Amino acid sequence: MLKKSFLLCLFVFILSIGCNKNETLYKVVGVKDGDTLVLLSPDNQSITVRLSEIDCPEKSQAFGQAAKQFTSDLCFGKRVKLTGNQHDRYGRTVGQVELENGVNVNYEIVKQGYAWQYRAYSKNMELASLEQHARESHLGLWQDANPTPPWNFRKEAKTQRVEKKVKKAKRPYKKRRSRKQRDTVAFEI
Repeated sequence: MLKKSFLLCLFVFILSIGCNKNETLYKVVGVKDGDTLVLLSPDNQSITVRLSEIDCPEKSQAFGQAAKQFTSDLCFGKRVKLTGNQHDRYGRTVGQVELENGVNVNYEIVKQGYAWQYRAYSKNMELASLEQHARESHLGLWQDANPTPPWNFRKEAKTQRVEKKVKKAKRPYKKRRSRKQRDTVAFEI
């Protein structure tokens, strides 16, 4: 009897903790690009969040502005739940963002065709399925016959920057003549 009472009390305790879960809600106060948000915590701390497992086109890339606009329309000014506390090399929090109505922002962006599943960081079969459906339906960036994944776009841009630096470094350097040298040359003529 004592064991049953204990188990019943334990069950009620666990249930009450689960029901009274006071999740922290953040307000979306900025959208930097399709997969990067700025959230404001209840104590007015600004947090930059990189949406995990997805990669949107860069702003300067085809559909980059459209991805940013879609993300903004979806969640700007709304209260959201943040899941995840890892940080990337830029100091951004990496995580999943969910609207109060339960819509997962990360998944919705892929579902509507404004992001790739970032396979280097995700093996999520649901995201893969959402991306495949968006491809087949020609949604968002999948309207393009051969869209360039953002990781390839960034790599190409970096290669071009390096090549430009190398080319600039190889230019012959002309030494300017001093005033005395210029005057001497002018006098000799």
